[in-house]
Amino acid sequence: MKKIVIALFLVLISTSILIFYHYGRTIWYPVAVNIKGKRTVAEVIDIYGEKTKNQLSPLFKKAGLKYPPEKLALVAFKDTQILEIWASDNQPSFTLIKSYPIKAASGVLGPKLTEGDRQVPEGIYHIDSFNPNSSFHLSMKLNYPNAFDLKYAKLEARNEPGSNIFIHGKAVSIGCLAMGDEAIEELFSLVHATKREHTTVLISPTDPSKNQLIVPPKAPSWTGKLYGEIMSKYRTINSAYYVSN
Repeated sequence: MKKIVIALFLVLISTSILIFYHYGRTIWYPVAVNIKGKRTVAEVIDIYGEKTKNQLSPLFKKAGLKYPPEKLALVAFKDTQILEIWASDNQPSFTLIKSYPIKAASGVLGPKLTEGDRQVPEGIYHIDSFNPNSSFHLSMKLNYPNAFDLKYAKLEARNEPGSNIFIHGKAVSIGCLAMGDEAIEELFSLVHATKREHTTVLISPTDPSKNQLIVPPKAPSWTGKLYGEIMSKYRTINSAYYVSN
C-alpha cells in the first residue's frame, strides 16, 4: 500500500511539474533568462536569419520576388487556424508565399473586447516590437488595441480592452497566436529583414476568399464595420480573388 501511495505521489508531482513547465512559462522562464542572460535581437538574427533566408528564398524566387520583399502581410484566419505570408515588391497586389498552422489560439470568432477574455483580436495591425527573450521562445508584439479598438472601447466605457497580444512560439496561447518554435524563428527573421514598418498583420475570423464574414451572435453592433475594414484590406492583399470574383 505504501508503495502505491509513493507511486501515485510521484506521478502527481511529475504531472504538476509538466503542467507548470508548459503553462507557467511566464512565471519561471523570466527567472531562467535572468540567470543565463538576455539575448539581443541582433543575436537572434545571427542564429536564425541566414537559415530563414535559405529556407524562404526559393519560395520568393518561385513567386518572382526578391528576399526580403519590399512589403509583407501576415494574414491569419481564426476559424481554420492558418497564418499566411503574402509579399510584394511594391506591386499593386501581393503574392502568397507560404502558410503555417497556428498551434494554439484561444477564444471564439469575434473581436477582442476586454482584458482576460482570452480572445484573439480581429482587425488590421502592425508589429510594435520584437522580443528575443519571450517566455514562448520568440515573439512579436502587435499594436493591439489600435485606433479602431480604442475608439469603440471609449464609446462603450471599456477601460481595459486588453493588451500584450503577440505572435509567438510554443503551442500555448491566451489571446495570442502561438506558431510553434520553428515557425516563429522564420517569421521573426523575415519580418526583421523586411522591417516592421513594411509589415501588415491582418487577423480575420475566416478566409474572405472562401467565406462571408458573418457577425457572430451577441457581437457588438460595430463588428460589421470592422469586418468591412478587414474585407477592404484583404482586397489590397489578395486582389486576384476579387478581380476574378
